[in-house]
Amino acid sequence: MEKRELTCIGCPLGCSITVTLENGEICDITGYTCKRGHDYARKEVTNPTRIVTSTVRLTGSRTGACVVSCKTAQDIPKGKIFEIVAALKGVTATAPVHIGDVLLADVAGTGVDIIATKNVQ
Repeated sequence: MEKRELTCIGCPLGCSITVTLENGEICDITGYTCKRGHDYARKEVTNPTRIVTSTVRLTGSRTGACVVSCKTAQDIPKGKIFEIVAALKGVTATAPVHIGDVLLADVAGTGVDIIATKNVQ
């Protein structure tokens, strides 16, 4: 029997959650105080995902900005983080850029786009 200790990030309470597994299957989840905590713990031990935030190079900005902030449009498998960050090193956007603009489609074969999180002229 395996126990995993997690700190929930589903809400500001930050509950200490214990997930008990047997043969890779969840037997019990304790310590959560809301449904978000239960769902977070289940997902974190079976299929952990993350949102990746970063910046990409920018050319042609009237304001002199040389980068624009960006993020994955959805959460991606945790194991793909480094591959996504490596892919972003080769991306250069051209101003103007608007919030939600796709800067890189289907990053690292995840089916998830990298989108701008800031307007830059």
